[in-house]
Amino acid sequence: MPDRRQPDPSTDDNPFAAPPEGRPDQPWQPRQPQRPQDGGGSGGPGGGPGDPGEGGPARWDPMDPVQRRARYALLSGMWGFFFGIFGIPSVGLLLGALAMYWGISALRGRPATDAEPGGLSALGPAARPQRAAAVSGLVAATLALMLAAGSYALQLAYKDFYVCRDDALTRTAELKCNTLLPDNTLGKILRVQR
Repeated sequence: MPDRRQPDPSTDDNPFAAPPEGRPDQPWQPRQPQRPQDGGGSGGPGGGPGDPGEGGPARWDPMDPVQRRARYALLSGMWGFFFGIFGIPSVGLLLGALAMYWGISALRGRPATDAEPGGLSALGPAARPQRAAAVSGLVAATLALMLAAGSYALQLAYKDFYVCRDDALTRTAELKCNTLLPDNTLGKILRVQR
């Protein structure tokens, strides 16, 4: 067909295109990553940009319990903090305690055998994202536990107010419970609004 352009063979890298005329079909093979010619990289099979030995970013390995615990610490600490903010301290306390456990166990990372290091230290410099996740999870867990403890401390300190407010059957009775609060900023925050 004269109106169709012929592809340039030097730039044609479409793996789904038919082979040029005169060449037999070849079975499909995955592409090999292009390696820099300056001697960088391992050059061996299986060496990719995610390998810890090349200084690339660490790959998320769901089979590694230490990496899993670091991610669990971050997620449960974050959700524990949100539950604490939104006034559900029991769930925040549970998730904060789990995040604290997972974060500490991820940072300690017990070795699998005595000969080789285990945990995050086994990844070397590639452990930075997992270490950051574990530390962030610990910070979020601490905040979640502080929010839960503060909520329970308030309920204990002003127990009479909370019991009066929960037992009030009418809005007028609920407003009378404000007399049980102190006249400070905290009392103004907890006060039943008209």
